[in-house]
Order: sequence, then structure tokens, then C-alpha cells
Amino acid sequence: MDLADGLLDHPYDVYRRLRDSAPVHRIAGPDGTPAWLVTRYEDVRAALADPRLSLDKRHATAGTYKGFSLPPALDANLLNMDPPDHTRIRRLVGRAFTPRRTEQLRKPIRRTADQLLDALGEEGDTDLIASYAAPLPITVICDLLGVPDRHRRDFRVWTDTLVAPAPGTPPEAGKHAVVAMLGFFTQLLADKREEPGDDLLSDLIAVRDEGDRLSEDELMSLAFLILFAGYENTVQLIGNAVLALLQHPDQLAALRADPTQLPAAVEEFLRYEGPALLAIRRFPVEDVTIGGVTIPAGETVWVSASAANRDPGRFPDPDRLDLARDTSGHLALGQGIHYCLGAPLARAETEIALAALLERFPRLELGVGEDEVRWRPSLRARGLLALPVSYGKSLR
Repeated sequence: MDLADGLLDHPYDVYRRLRDSAPVHRIAGPDGTPAWLVTRYEDVRAALADPRLSLDKRHATAGTYKGFSLPPALDANLLNMDPPDHTRIRRLVGRAFTPRRTEQLRKPIRRTADQLLDALGEEGDTDLIASYAAPLPITVICDLLGVPDRHRRDFRVWTDTLVAPAPGTPPEAGKHAVVAMLGFFTQLLADKREEPGDDLLSDLIAVRDEGDRLSEDELMSLAFLILFAGYENTVQLIGNAVLALLQHPDQLAALRADPTQLPAAVEEFLRYEGPALLAIRRFPVEDVTIGGVTIPAGETVWVSASAANRDPGRFPDPDRLDLARDTSGHLALGQGIHYCLGAPLARAETEIALAALLERFPRLELGVGEDEVRWRPSLRARGLLALPVSYGKSLR
């Protein structure tokens, strides 16, 4: 099976058929090479936490995995690491993403959200991705890292080129984006060393230069990952959540009636339409058996949290958006030692973004027919190309 067949446009239909037919499938992965796909909840949950499934590409059998092409200076990040390196680096940066630190960021996040909504005016039409869902996370994560304003638009363009290039984008565009990003981070680190600020990146540079607990490649790769993932996933989550509400007016009305349910609602948005169709690929360090299927060491394994989160064996009536459901145990943010480092921040940003939007505009409607909504051409990030909406302070 070619993983791209139908998955971009109708992922949950495809996953339903796969779950119903077998626990594990032999597929052609996103890079075109042979791989194994795991879709059932219990198998996915176990696989995400299984130490025999390595993230380190050095465990891949030669010639069986192409993957995301990044230079070593950007590739030495947590998504390619196992313990003990993973443990060491995660511990160094973990304090920046604790629930307590995130609480301190809530007021600045809300201030940014309000400023973006102020710019929209009292009523009109907009692409909510371009005007709100994208600039909010990039502002938050760049402020956290200390990235100057003048570079933020460039980073958004580079990220989009790598993750979901627009139709007609020349093949060399991805390489150009990587070269540009490498140059950007090289200069940014040099600037921060010369003039440190009150920001996370300056703190990490001090760790690298004073304690020698990070290599230079690890430092640069960590900065890249925080900026890349901190922006990309939250954009998709906010956009997907708004679309889900507009497609389910009963749930939108219920949330407007009781905004205290927003934190629980964010968990349902993560389960229902999370930002990743696939988790990071893994490579068995020994032969492993999943769902009764033995996968040889070194072969590529893709586990799908999105498929697991729609498994009726775990979540009754899983294709229905239900903001009041018990979402405990959803896997949208991972499981085990590789659980999403920025989960508290992503949750807070989405909650605040939705609260500000719903408070500001009593009228919020999809600006196109539901069949006209277009998803990004990416198996890595489930998100919208655009979200046209009509908004206002008065109901029609």
C-alpha cells in the first residue's frame, strides 16, 4: 500500500479500513521506502513507549530509509535521539516548558491574541490561518527564544516549504530552505553570544559555553526543533480546532455557553483532529512483534496516533466531535519519554486563542462550503492551507 493513497484527503476513512483489516500493514512510507504502519490504539500506545523502537537513524537498515534531509547541525535533535543523550538534552530544556512556566506566559499570549484580533476589525472576512492561527504561535515561540521580529516571516516560509510545499514548488526549494535556515541559526547564535538577552536561547548558549553539556550541533539543532515544532504543530491545532467547531455548531454553542470547558475541549480537538497523521518514525533495535506481526530489526516503523485516537475500541463513536467526552489516554502528544516537550505551551496557546476568538466574535462562520476546505499536502502535519471565515460582533 502507498501511504499517500487517500490519506491526505480522507485519513480517517483510510485508517478505519486499515484498523478493521489488520493490526499492522506493510506500506510505502512518506519517503517512498518500505515501512510498517501501526494503527490500533493498544498497539500504538505500546509502541510509542517501547525502548526497542529507536528514534536514532543509525539503527535503520542501510538503504531502507531516506527521511527528512537535514545537515548534521540541524539534525542532532530530540526527534533523532534515544537515552542517554535524549535524557540529558531534554532535562536541560525541560524547565522552559513546565506548566508553571507556561502559566507565566498566559498573559503575553492573550495580549498577542488580542492584538491580532484588533487588526481584523469588528467584522469582515479573513483567512484565519494567515491572520491569526499562524502569527500567534510564531510570535509566542520567537519571543520565548529571543528571535528578532525581522526574521519571523522568513522562518514561516521556510517551514512551510519543508513540511507542506505548495503545488508547483520546485524540488530544489526544500534544499534552499534548509540552507537558509542553517545560515539563519548560525547567525542567530553568533548574535546571542555577542549580546545575550533574557530569553531561552541565550540560556541554552550559556549552558553550552560554560558547562559544555551541549555540543554545538546539539545547541543549534535544539534551537531549530523548538522553533520549528513550537510553531508548526500549534498552527495546525488552532486551525483544526476552529474548523471542527464551525462544522459542529451544537458543540460551538455549548462551548460559548460554558467557556470553562475550554481546557477539556482542547483535549477533544487533539483527539479528534490532532496535528500529526503519523508519529516520528522508529527503527527496531531487535526483531519486535506488534499485533502478532514480527518486524525485523532496522526496518522503518510508523505509528499513527491519529488512527489510534479514532479507534472505537478505545473511544466510543470516535468520528463524532464531543467536547464532553472522556479523552483521557489520547495519544496526540505522544507517550513515554518522547511525550511532546511543548505540550503545556501548545495547550495554553490553543485554549487562549479559542477563548479570545469566541469572546470577540459572537458571529463566526465558515466562509466557504465544507467541501471547499483544503488540507495541506503533507503526511507529517495535518492542517489547513487556509481557513476562510466570516466574523462579526452581531449575529445575522
